[in-house]
Amino acid sequence: MDLASLRIITRDVDRLTRFYEAVTGVTATRPSPVFAELRTTSGTLAIASTATVAMLGDSAPQPASNNSIIIEFLVTDVDAEFARLHDVLDDVALPPTTMPWGNRSTLFRDPDGNLVNLFSRPAP
Repeated sequence: MDLASLRIITRDVDRLTRFYEAVTGVTATRPSPVFAELRTTSGTLAIASTATVAMLGDSAPQPASNNSIIIEFLVTDVDAEFARLHDVLDDVALPPTTMPWGNRSTLFRDPDGNLVNLFSRPAP
């Protein structure tokens, strides 16, 4: 079994897609107005409208209500990425910091409040 993607449900696909295009540097594939995919070499981040899960009724995911998942991207230089994204980030939870286990990380929230971690691993 392979993990195909992680999907974020949102009320504003365009806004969230633009944000993650800026973060990843990847142009999203948009097969329809209610769905976008950002494909990286190691996985896919999907962004979808609430319309795509409406058939689930009361069991449908609620946008902008995540408090348990961190979306993580491995980068070469956390500080350079943080500087590049400075004007795009409205809610920085942790500026570039070296973690106790050696990773360098910065954490921020996307426009829907989902926590995002850009990290690099320590040199061997």
